[in-house]
Amino acid sequence: MSTPIRIHPDNPKLFEFRGKPLVLLCATEHYGAVMNRPFDYASYLKDAYDKQQTLTRLFVLFRELQSAMNPYSTCKPESPDYIAPFARSGQGKALDGQPLYDLDQWNPEFFERLHGFMSMAAEYGIVVELVLLSNTYGPDVWALNPLNAKNNTNGTEEIEWPDYMSLRHPQLRRRQLDHVRKIVEETNKYDNLIYEICNEPGGAVAADARNPAPSEVNEWQAEIARTIRDTEARLPNKHLIVGQEAFTYTPWEQSSDLSFRGELFDTVNIHPLPNTTYDGKAYHMGEFMSKQLKLRPFRDYCLAVYGERKPLNMDEDNIASQYKDPDGWTIHRKRAWTALLSGAHYDVIDFSIINYCPTGTPQSQQHLRSWMRNLSAFVHSIDLLNARPLSSLVTRAPEHVLEIVFGVEGKDIAIYLADERELNEGTGEPVRGGKLALALPQSEYSAVFYSPVSGLYSPAVTVRGGDLVLDLPEFQHDVLVRLTLIA
Repeated sequence: MSTPIRIHPDNPKLFEFRGKPLVLLCATEHYGAVMNRPFDYASYLKDAYDKQQTLTRLFVLFRELQSAMNPYSTCKPESPDYIAPFARSGQGKALDGQPLYDLDQWNPEFFERLHGFMSMAAEYGIVVELVLLSNTYGPDVWALNPLNAKNNTNGTEEIEWPDYMSLRHPQLRRRQLDHVRKIVEETNKYDNLIYEICNEPGGAVAADARNPAPSEVNEWQAEIARTIRDTEARLPNKHLIVGQEAFTYTPWEQSSDLSFRGELFDTVNIHPLPNTTYDGKAYHMGEFMSKQLKLRPFRDYCLAVYGERKPLNMDEDNIASQYKDPDGWTIHRKRAWTALLSGAHYDVIDFSIINYCPTGTPQSQQHLRSWMRNLSAFVHSIDLLNARPLSSLVTRAPEHVLEIVFGVEGKDIAIYLADERELNEGTGEPVRGGKLALALPQSEYSAVFYSPVSGLYSPAVTVRGGDLVLDLPEFQHDVLVRLTLIA
């Protein structure tokens, strides 16, 4: 295979994959494609390719618990259908009622599915973010983990769940690192691969001093990163390591300075949440599954970190993912366009994708999944190597409209205009046109309007730069203006 995906040498906010610049974008299932036996990952990947999705995330050990707020996902398999990297021993019962695990035996079925998934994604040119480990969140989810002492025959220590993300317990640490080495050895050959150390690492649970602090969790992440790099040192390929520094549970803060400025991660995943902090400022990007929009702080955070020499992925956006309806999907469409045209990357969970429904519902195909194809096609039509956020070009926009500007100044400019009102503030009512004032270099441009919903352009008109004022049409939710230099 070719050189693995890497940060683009000519633009550190982009990736280079198979010789071309790449933006990562996906509306994906909840990462259980390999671990969940009935899930038809072939159909899922085929549809992702059709929708021009460039990314999928894949969990390989973590298993979730069903809940009232979030009852279904492929990462929540029925116990008999859960396929772990470790074999079941057949001796005694684990907490899920199935046979105990033997951590000294790898599970051939798991690795057969893993290679099947990775190979097919490679054929489609879809990048896989392989998530090695995860926060376990609480006693009930920790009870499902093969490394829990009650679930295996190998004598791992009995611990409280927050200790999972620490180096405190030698047997647990050894098994975690054995798992990491095995996955890295098995997958090193693939070029469509990046490794995430841990999904949603957190410390200072309940402000209890007995629990690991964020600094201790970061030491654990650093040990895993060293294991990845030491393992790949003797293998043909070297892959990017992505992730985020540990957040603080109590009081809640998702800091990101260390993520961008330290050496632990090659690229940064941020889950858009309240009190996400950078450089002394807090950004409230919405409560988990709240159906909030919070588009302005979302944009402002992306722009604030743009100067850092690492890509930003607005990862696993769950602001409205439990709402499988046009309102929820529209919120994610607007946040996805905002992320990509602010120089970031984007991943939303499409919970319409579940077992026996691997390509989503007819409604999600018509809405979210088609909209993501439009976005991917549009953003990859831009000269990405030379494009940058161009925030100063818009000097006036209509009331309630947030502008996000991206492109090559003076040559090809995309101006995304979104109604930033929350649902209870009237969003969904048409924006009745208005004036868009721009300060452009003195040249002639071809101006078109573009619909993120339909993926269609309006007929082009010629406009002249300088202090330009465009009359906007009436639109609902969002519209885009594209200005292209006439040579």
